[in-house]
Amino acid sequence: MLTILIRSVILVCVAVVTLRLMGKRQVGQLQPFELVIAIMIADLAATPMESLDTPLWRGVVPMMALIVLHQAFSLLSLKSQRMRAFFSGRPTVIISRGKINHHALRQLYFNLNDLLEELRTGGVLTPTDVGTAIMETSGKLSVFPLSQQRPLTPRDMEVDTGYEGIPLTLILDGRLEKSNLPICGKDEAWLLGVLEKLGYHRYAEVLLCYLDTDGLLTVHGFGDKPPERQQAIKPDEVIW
Repeated sequence: MLTILIRSVILVCVAVVTLRLMGKRQVGQLQPFELVIAIMIADLAATPMESLDTPLWRGVVPMMALIVLHQAFSLLSLKSQRMRAFFSGRPTVIISRGKINHHALRQLYFNLNDLLEELRTGGVLTPTDVGTAIMETSGKLSVFPLSQQRPLTPRDMEVDTGYEGIPLTLILDGRLEKSNLPICGKDEAWLLGVLEKLGYHRYAEVLLCYLDTDGLLTVHGFGDKPPERQQAIKPDEVIW
């Protein structure tokens, strides 16, 4: 039993490392050849895990070979448009200015029920409201409404909304994110002073604390107390 446990842990770790070497994008959106490699990795890990008579190297070595093969395919895709199209395919426009391209649907083996479902998922009720719909190489349908059907934006109203960046997380699950404090040009004494004003005396009392690029500090506590916001710094002092 202990041997099976150890072999399972080793094979799972190797499989996870192998998939991580494929990159973050591949985990979320697999291209066709990447999907094949992922399935083969799972199969190679399962065989030595089930059979004690199969040496571990018979699962590990082929997985490493698949990673080398994946890197080679990725390099070829970067260097050549033709190879990229061969391995991943090309995006296909299936709706243009509200008109459905039924020839494209047939080529993709994509029926109308699936199309309507994808449109509803994208927040569009009818194909005539679609300016462009593109079937991406990953199999995801990108839907763009007609310009007259899209929501009103600040740009349409000529409103300057200013800079909006990623908030800095200062406290996460009761622990200080020390690497983020220097980014905003502040120290722990400053942060503790702000928290004191909001009624928090220790980091352990804070579930989440982050600083927006508009200078607002938001604090979520562990209890029933609602989140609180305070203007911690001036917007023109934001340096990240």
